[in-house]
Amino acid sequence: MLSLLIPGLVVIGIFLGGLLIGRKLMKIPPAPEDVLADARTDAQRILARAEEDARMLADTYRDREDATLEHRRVEIDTKNSTLEQRAATLEQRAANLAQREELLIDTERVAKSAASEAARSQEEARLELEALAGFDSRAAKEELLQKVEDEARRDAMILVRDVETRAREEASRRSRTILAGVIQRIASEVVSETTTSTVPLPSDDMKGRIIGRDGRNIRTFEAVAGVDLIVDDTPEAVSVSTFDPVRREVARLALTRLVEDGRIHPTSIEEACAKARDEVEQSIKDAGEWAMLDVGLTRIHPELVTLLGRLKYRTSYGQNVLNHLVESAHIAGMLAAELGVDEIEVKRSAFLHDIGKAVSHEVGGSHALIGAEIARRFGEEAAVVHAIEAHHNEVEPRTLTAVLVQAADAVSAARPGARREALDSYVRRLERLEAIAMDFDGVVRAFALQAGREVRVVVDPGALDDMASKSLARSIAKKLEDDLQYPGQIEVTVIREYRAKDYAR
Repeated sequence: MLSLLIPGLVVIGIFLGGLLIGRKLMKIPPAPEDVLADARTDAQRILARAEEDARMLADTYRDREDATLEHRRVEIDTKNSTLEQRAATLEQRAANLAQREELLIDTERVAKSAASEAARSQEEARLELEALAGFDSRAAKEELLQKVEDEARRDAMILVRDVETRAREEASRRSRTILAGVIQRIASEVVSETTTSTVPLPSDDMKGRIIGRDGRNIRTFEAVAGVDLIVDDTPEAVSVSTFDPVRREVARLALTRLVEDGRIHPTSIEEACAKARDEVEQSIKDAGEWAMLDVGLTRIHPELVTLLGRLKYRTSYGQNVLNHLVESAHIAGMLAAELGVDEIEVKRSAFLHDIGKAVSHEVGGSHALIGAEIARRFGEEAAVVHAIEAHHNEVEPRTLTAVLVQAADAVSAARPGARREALDSYVRRLERLEAIAMDFDGVVRAFALQAGREVRVVVDPGALDDMASKSLARSIAKKLEDDLQYPGQIEVTVIREYRAKDYAR
């Protein structure tokens, strides 16, 4: 760099000197030779001075550049020294690492050798133990695992049994508490059904009018109403007896109306019985609606409401079925509230669980399955249908609703005085008598009377003549002898009545 700078400075100096000489020459007018010589001398002197200044300037720059280069050289030497030291340190570290690696390799070799020796010793010990024990290690391991598994299973079974026992005891205690509370909150009356109704009379003279000439009125009444009319020494009263509550109520209403009217003859008896049947049908609907409101349910199909009303005149072991349904619904609702279950669904299921009893005497089969089919037909939900069909375990209960319905049914039926076995057996026997008679062709109605000692059968006069009616009586008696067991005898009476009507105009 300095070698390039010096010639440049010389050129600059020569240029400046020539410039100064030129300016002076321009100022000098033409002169003689001596003036020209002086000018040349001055020019040479100026040129020499410029060259000297340029040389001095170049020396100054050279010295400065040399100092800079020397400083840089020192820095480079210092850095080189530092790098050499670092390189030496790295070489030392590399040597140390190589030594450690060799040491690790030796240690690993020794460890592998020791491990091999330990494995060999362990195998020898295992073989020796197997020889002493008489079976190999796999069999010993399996036996040990089996023993541990058996112990664990036994401990688990003990734990499960304890947990189940505690849970069962707690559930029993809790259920007793809940049931006790529910039963205390239910204060329904228990009224046992009987098979007779008493009709008061204004005087004993009315008994003769009820019997009629040669017993015509009483026979007509018993045939039309299908009941036994008991006229005895009871003052100012007669009794209507039959196991069928509907027929008994129809007869009671009809006889009460006849006594009030005072005109008692076969025609008025038939009219009174027809009106009484209409009243009972209306009371059946009213009873179903009353029960639905009492329970607090809505949106029940009208046909179901009518069937529920018919249960007002049905009994089970002497317990009124409709009252039983209302009571069961209240109990089930309280149980559901205690357990946090859908109260409406449970109450609805309990309220309808015996609906099949309204038609069970007309359709064969279990009343639970019949009731479930009826509920399904009239749009009840699947949970309600399942609870109905499962309340006597014909179908295994799969929901908590079904279990609560079973519990409510059992609590209502098991209350002291709620049911009587003797009455229900009596009613079932009389129903069986009527069912056997109704199985024969041509039979219109059949009534079991006199506590089952008589069966009166009304036949269609167009289907059977007198001889066929007599043969029918023998056939029914033979069927009763074959199918039933009973003390004494049963009288079978076949009634064939033919009426011809015309009008005089």
